Amino acid sequence: MTNLTFEELSLPTNLLTAINEMGFTETTEVQAEAIPLIRSGADVLACSQTGTGKTLAFGIPAVECIAAEEDFVQVLILTPTRELSQQCGEEIRKLARHLSHVKTADIYGGADFVPQFKSLKKANLVIGTPGRVMDHMRRESLKLDHVKMIVLDEADEMLNMGFKEDIETILQDVPEERQIVLFSATVPAGILAITKQFQRNPIHLSINRDQATLEKIAQTYVEVPMYRKQDALNLLLHSFKPNRCIIFANTKTMVDELVELLENSGFSTEGLHGDMKQLHRSSVMRGFKKGQVNILVATDVAARGIDVSDVDYVINYDIPKMSEYYIHRIGRTGRAGRVGTAITLCCGKREVSQIQQLGRRIKSNITHIPLPTIADVEQSYHQRDMELLRKNMEQPTSSKHLEMITELVAEGYPAEQIAATLMNLTFHHDLSSLVNVKASTKTINSKEATNTHQKGEARPAKQVPLADLVLDIGSSNRVSPNHIVGALTEYTGISSKSIGRIDISGDHTIVGVPAQQLDDILLALQSCKICGKPVKAMPLSDPYRVRSSKSRFAPRRKGQNLSFSGKRKRA
Repeated sequence: MTNLTFEELSLPTNLLTAINEMGFTETTEVQAEAIPLIRSGADVLACSQTGTGKTLAFGIPAVECIAAEEDFVQVLILTPTRELSQQCGEEIRKLARHLSHVKTADIYGGADFVPQFKSLKKANLVIGTPGRVMDHMRRESLKLDHVKMIVLDEADEMLNMGFKEDIETILQDVPEERQIVLFSATVPAGILAITKQFQRNPIHLSINRDQATLEKIAQTYVEVPMYRKQDALNLLLHSFKPNRCIIFANTKTMVDELVELLENSGFSTEGLHGDMKQLHRSSVMRGFKKGQVNILVATDVAARGIDVSDVDYVINYDIPKMSEYYIHRIGRTGRAGRVGTAITLCCGKREVSQIQQLGRRIKSNITHIPLPTIADVEQSYHQRDMELLRKNMEQPTSSKHLEMITELVAEGYPAEQIAATLMNLTFHHDLSSLVNVKASTKTINSKEATNTHQKGEARPAKQVPLADLVLDIGSSNRVSPNHIVGALTEYTGISSKSIGRIDISGDHTIVGVPAQQLDDILLALQSCKICGKPVKAMPLSDPYRVRSSKSRFAPRRKGQNLSFSGKRKRA
């Protein structure tokens, strides 16, 4: 379907002015199809993915149907999360900026009731989460006796979050003569049941959600060795230098870990997950939307409702568990006619296969890109710096600055040295946290590695002199033999067959490595991380360290400890 302009929809002048001020002139597909139907009063079930412009699709008819002479709640919009309620409320208020009779109230959990009581006394359009709407209904601070329209935004997600009974109770409490509009990314059995019970002859809309959401997004993936994902993420961010980026992780713990890592690497970063208090979450989102924070690290649930139009990169640090989550994640970029890029980090052939299969399911081409090197990062900074210089060379020059340069030249400083000094001050890029990551060509089977290197097992390999290497990580860090094998092979390049027996204790691990390569291995492990923890490595005392591949571990001398306080002296 060819998209229409908003002027072709014959909207009221005040509403059309607000839409133009928001920067919209042409409708998206879902807006072009849904707005006329909703304005006609029909019940609608629209299958549309987040990022297709659905808020305006139901927001425009919702605002338009508010009658100035009627002093009660006329429209109720239900959303699954607090963040989405806030985002939706902001959009509705922008639409109604020239309609003084439209009074909105946002009601959601995790916030004080008192301000909500005050706003509900005047409101005729309410946006809220099912749980808090039910709370206000029980307190009789929200009455739905005269509601004309009810909108369920992301209805499938509300069902997934356990709001089915709340939704049914709310819909049973509204007048029989009302309009019900459902927007949902998918249409599971629960949605169909609500449609059958509460909607009247609903009109079904199915927007080409894959194309509508993904057509302006370059979808890519990089192959990353196990245990080097954080180094790889650091390289990607320095290389592409996004203006605004969202990084998705599967766990709250990983969100916190990545925020700490990126802050230490010089990035302006905040995290967003379910354990954070609402006040903190709101503050984080305000900072991200205003550009005070460039990088947001979030979990899937916490990211529901993030509606920032100029996100240029989305990075999947962890592969999402479901294809719907993948679409929702990358749909945070490529919005409002802009192009965006999505990058997924894949560890090993299994994850590469997983992301390729996901691409086939959603009918998208997810292409492989090489992982940047430090040299690539330096070249990227060089190009950006040169572009900035060329752009500013065309601007008027300050006479005071010219006087300063003239004075320095008179003192004997060459012009080239003055320019280089100024560039050092302007273009200082700290790349000290970067470590090159070599893409692995072979993926280690963790089960096979574990079976081969169990504690106490003799390794049926060629006898090679081994040295006992001590790592300051142990069972208290939930490390297992396959973690040790994977780290050694990826960081040092040695073969898993050349690794000796592994003994894991509470706070340290002893592993046999080729004695002739010990110095190189120690050097390579200086930036090693295992299970997300920076690890220090050192050899056992020289008189006790060399053994054959079939010998038992040499006993430590009485009083010998495994201190990691100092560095090994090199000859």
